Amino acid sequence: MSAEEPEDLPAEPPAEPAAELPPYAERVLDVAELIPPGRVMTYGDVAEWLDEGGPRQVGRVMALYGGAVPWWRVVRADGTLLPGHELRALGHYRDEGTPLREAGRAAEGHLPKLDMRRARWDGGPHT
Repeated sequence: MSAEEPEDLPAEPPAEPAAELPPYAERVLDVAELIPPGRVMTYGDVAEWLDEGGPRQVGRVMALYGGAVPWWRVVRADGTLLPGHELRALGHYRDEGTPLREAGRAAEGHLPKLDMRRARWDGGPHT
């Protein structure tokens, strides 16, 4: 497992956020809401943007509270679709025009990956 991947795979996000979010969770979710449609940030990118925590902490926040924000825009560094949520995420990516790399025939499940070179957002102006 790389440093860019959260330790645990996120469970199904809750339908509603908790009444009182921890301050770090609020900041992570605020960044997720800034990511423009069709673009993504890695867990590590979000931590770097906040200058706090790391990929695992961001992944944990997204697993616990991410259901209220565009969770599909915070991703693994290798572009692999979130296990257990691949089809839901893929629908969002296709609706938003997020750059994808189609899977080869030998790829497990034949699911595409995100084209991280083209899809990754650096936090700059929306283009």
